[in-house]
Amino acid sequence: MLFLAVTLGFLVENQREHYVEHQREKQFIQSLFNDIRSDTANIARIINARTAKERMLDSMIYMMNSSDPGGFTKIIHPYAVLVGRTLPYRFVPNDGTMQQLKNSGALRLIRNRIVVDSIAKYDINVRNILGQYGVEENQIEHYRTAAAKIFDALVFDSMIDENAAVVNPPPGNASFQSFTKRELSEWNYRIYGLNGINKANRRDLRLLLHQANNLLEILKKEYHLE
Repeated sequence: MLFLAVTLGFLVENQREHYVEHQREKQFIQSLFNDIRSDTANIARIINARTAKERMLDSMIYMMNSSDPGGFTKIIHPYAVLVGRTLPYRFVPNDGTMQQLKNSGALRLIRNRIVVDSIAKYDINVRNILGQYGVEENQIEHYRTAAAKIFDALVFDSMIDENAAVVNPPPGNASFQSFTKRELSEWNYRIYGLNGINKANRRDLRLLLHQANNLLEILKKEYHLE
């Protein structure tokens, strides 16, 4: 009888632990689902921003290499400031739940192998995209160096509001600095580099958005989420 009581007690306790772990699993999954759903909205916004940046870069190349770039100065100057920024085009994941899953060992609570593999793949691709920003930042530094030979920083300063958030057209008849054909060629090359990394990041963000939506569908199906 004692053996039976001990065995039953063990089974009950084991069942209780499984129930508690299952509840924790569901909580983590719901939290992760909410984070990724928020990510998809953020990714879509940045894809649109990068498409707008591509148009700015293409327009700048056309206008600066036209027969009269001075006629486009009120367009070129704001574009020259905006394409040198990084934050509006950078994806920052909502990864609080993901980090908790990885750092606390809670990933073991997720017993569905398809779900675990999909989560891991999504996390790897997010990290890869974040790693590319160092390359883009390097390109932007080269662009800023080349732009310093074309544009007057005092004109840029007059275009930005007190919070450095809004970029207005330059006041008056703003002009460029006196630049050589070689300096324009260097600037063109840096714009070409920015355009290439911008397109590559947009491509990878589109793939990440597709993967995020697939992961959301898997979580919905496996855990009956809304």
